Order: sequence, then C-alpha cells, then structure tokens
Amino acid sequence: MHERMTAREYLGQAYRLDQRINSKIEQVSSLHALATKATSTISDMPGSPSRNTHQMEDIVVKIIELENEINADIDLLVTFKKEVPLVIESVSNMDERMVLRYRYVHNFTWSKIGDELNADERTVRRWHKLALSHITIPPDCTII
Repeated sequence: MHERMTAREYLGQAYRLDQRINSKIEQVSSLHALATKATSTISDMPGSPSRNTHQMEDIVVKIIELENEINADIDLLVTFKKEVPLVIESVSNMDERMVLRYRYVHNFTWSKIGDELNADERTVRRWHKLALSHITIPPDCTII
C-alpha cells in the first residue's frame, strides 16, 4: 500500500522539481554546445561523413528527448504551483500561513522569512511546525 505523504514532503516537492528542471536545462545547454562542436568538426573533416552524421543525430535525439522531459516537468510544476497556495490557504492562522507561503512558494530562507515577518528564526520555525500540523493534503493533490 502507498504511504501517505507528509505536509512537509508535499510542499517541498516544488523546490525539488525546480532543481530537476534546472539540472535538465543545464544538460540541454551542454548538449547544444556539443552539437555545435560536432557540427563544426563534421564540416571540417574530409573523411567519411556518415559516422559523424550518426553522432550528430544521436545528439539531436537526446536534446529533443530532454527538452520534452523538461516541458513535461514544467507542466507538472505549473499545476503544482497553482495547487500549493490553495493548500496553504487552508491554514487559518495568518502568521503560519505566511511562513508556508514564504518558504514553499517563494523558497525563502528561515532568516529571510523572519525579516519579512519581523520575527526571530525560532518563532518562524515554531510557526512553521504549527502550520504543517494544520495542513490536510487533499487526496487529489499532485504528487511529483
């Protein structure tokens, strides 16, 4: 049976998905650079172009596959980013709700949240813990 996700795990998914998307974008960039290098090598080589053409085709296929994965991840992230504020709004206490919003929507550090809410880090962490205990994740929410 599938174990139920905690509120912290659920809300933390957006950050991990952002990291995954950024990593894949870096991979695409590297593959584009490799493809550019391979193109110039192919055009400069007098020998058999078929072997180099296959290498170029492989690179292009990898780029397309990776870009498709990135687009799917971005679609998932957009859906998730629309959903999270609705879950956060279910917390009735304004301070707790703002901690969740700053932490999981804006990816603020604890000290930055404290600055925004004019509270010390210990208070922010206490509000965070309370807020997490007040969240109920609906069963139809996005799981990344």
